[in-house]
Amino acid sequence: MKKSVLLFITLMAAALNVAAITDGQTYPAVNDIKIVNQWIFDRVHCGTDYTSNDICNQRARTATMDQGIIYVARSEEPVIVGSDTIAQSIIHRFNAADGSELEPLPLTLDGEPYVRFLGVASIGKDSFHHIWVAPMTSNVQQYVPVYMVDTETGEMTLIVEMDKGDALQRTDYLDVMGDITLEQAECNIMTVAGSTADPGFPTIYRMHADQGGEWEGGFEGDPYMDIINFYPETKTGFSLAPVIKMIEGPDEESRYSGEFFYIDCFDTAPVVYDYSGSVIDSFEDTDPELWPQATPNGCIEFKLEGRDFLVYVNADMNGNGHGCQANICELGEGQSLGGMTKYWKIPADSLGKVNDSGLRVHCFAVEYGVDSEGYEEVTLLTFKAYNGMAVYKIGRNVSSEQPQPGVVGDVNGDGEVNIADVNAVIDMILSGKTVDSGDVNDDGEVNIADVNTVIDLILQS
Repeated sequence: MKKSVLLFITLMAAALNVAAITDGQTYPAVNDIKIVNQWIFDRVHCGTDYTSNDICNQRARTATMDQGIIYVARSEEPVIVGSDTIAQSIIHRFNAADGSELEPLPLTLDGEPYVRFLGVASIGKDSFHHIWVAPMTSNVQQYVPVYMVDTETGEMTLIVEMDKGDALQRTDYLDVMGDITLEQAECNIMTVAGSTADPGFPTIYRMHADQGGEWEGGFEGDPYMDIINFYPETKTGFSLAPVIKMIEGPDEESRYSGEFFYIDCFDTAPVVYDYSGSVIDSFEDTDPELWPQATPNGCIEFKLEGRDFLVYVNADMNGNGHGCQANICELGEGQSLGGMTKYWKIPADSLGKVNDSGLRVHCFAVEYGVDSEGYEEVTLLTFKAYNGMAVYKIGRNVSSEQPQPGVVGDVNGDGEVNIADVNAVIDMILSGKTVDSGDVNDDGEVNIADVNTVIDLILQS
């Protein structure tokens, strides 16, 4: 009982700290488009609340966002099972709307705790709301296993083992486009060979399956291809922790084909390649002020009101001035990098500048919505391992104000919403004797989510 109370108090304190904090910046509107920070959880703004959290760890390398939930993958987290301590992979979850921490998801494979070294080095979502994970693999491992995660139970299901063919190199971070279950669409999975030193390797790996079909090598049956064209032309390979990001096709037929994709590498800016391995676009003609600073890897495209945008890392923890920031730019005519227009740099005052043991990956995820007046809006997650994360809203009418819950929150019926109502919900949960007033978020249950909802109401009052 005491442990349960302590857990609730801990979660309650975390929710209070996270929900109340933003980056404190006002960003100018550009072309009638605004951006606001909904919340931030990082070294710069949150101090020990962040650094004492389980996601502030060099094994918590990647994150994604889907249907209003943020998933942070941490490998080798100490977990007590009986009288033993094991190093299990855990997915930590956060509410994308307010940053409150949700129940973590311990991962299992074949009913047993998943304990592989760097077992969830990469996490992401496909195009149909399936969460997937994959481990880091070394240059002596033939296959890259890709797993789908049951977000209710944490059980993992093997989707495919990516064959490296005759090119056994290290792999770190993957991208998936389409439907990994193959029920609703085709699927393509890609990754890049990495190296701990220059010049690196020119190899990319790809698996493909048609809707309802079988997996095969994604380059006309071959599982890998060596790139021969680079930017700059002096490059001959990809070195530290390269990131690949497929671009959604312009029509239904090509939407999930992954014909074009970015590769972002240690010693350059994002470069667009096509399926043949040819360079399609680069930062060669881009304003030099838009070049990223110090060796970060990570990018994503999104669309808003018919405009195409690119988000990419401006600097990692070693950047001049502030670190772990991203540029948001509108692409030029024909979606060109050379004609980009910069809108904002986020956060304006950084997520942090602490060395993360050399990790270069910076994760982004987007979700689309419509505001109350019918205008499109985008929710953007930025996540840098060991330094922090934040969520931004982008659109014509975005505001930093959190949406009000549909229930008043006066759990104890005294006419006010305050800490007494938080305690009332906790008492209901611990005693198992719940009443309708405890279901503050109106989801049919009385649980920690209702505690967080009451806390939100208090903070907004």
